[in-house]
Amino acid sequence: MAMAASAAAIAGRGRCSPSRAPAAAAPRPRLSCRCGCHPVPRRNVLSTMLSTSTVLLFGPKQMALAETTGGAFREYIDTFDGYSFLYPKSWIQVRGAGADIFFRDPFVLDENMSVEISSPSSSKYMTVEDLGSPEKAAERVLQQYLTEFMSTRLGVRRTSSILSASSKVSDDGRLYYEVEVNIKSYASSNELAVMPQDRVQRLEWDRRYLSVLGVENKRLYELRLQSPEKVFKEEEGDLRRVMDSFRVSKTA
Repeated sequence: MAMAASAAAIAGRGRCSPSRAPAAAAPRPRLSCRCGCHPVPRRNVLSTMLSTSTVLLFGPKQMALAETTGGAFREYIDTFDGYSFLYPKSWIQVRGAGADIFFRDPFVLDENMSVEISSPSSSKYMTVEDLGSPEKAAERVLQQYLTEFMSTRLGVRRTSSILSASSKVSDDGRLYYEVEVNIKSYASSNELAVMPQDRVQRLEWDRRYLSVLGVENKRLYELRLQSPEKVFKEEEGDLRRVMDSFRVSKTA
């Protein structure tokens, strides 16, 4: 009887071990480390943290995250497509957004950033100057935004302006263009009304768009940042640091 009881206890312990294995192997901590999926309260964003670095392999892509000293930003590095940038530590990655990579502020939902890359098979850019002057590039960027925001709703009107267009040579020796535009959207809540006075258009949204353009690997890279104008002044320092950090690099 005692031997049977011992055997049963051993067997019972053997059956428990598989149930513990999935919890130990769960990938969530690694994924959250890669993309910052866990929202971080703003009051903790500037907390001091030790510098860390993580390199992960996902299929053909190799991406690295390095946490900057002070913990306010993380660095995103895509060695497969050839670009890198800093982003606020509290921002989260959104998948399926259509861009090569997309992050957003979990608190201000209209504040986000993404990277767009031209197709390697259809583009043969040698330098960002292939776009023309910074002013010409700004016109192209603005037109692209307006095309993306085209609406079939009745009573919708958009106004836009180019706020700045400039070029810079970064510390990697490459030439980049920086573009800043504003777009406002107006809409009527009663667009089917018969009387004109009942179809008054009101401001729907007012946003600042910042872009950094660079060329490498015969491809055009565009870092895009979006911020509501009402919070832009508060967030401007962080957004411009993200802009300044954007780099393109050669791929294998």
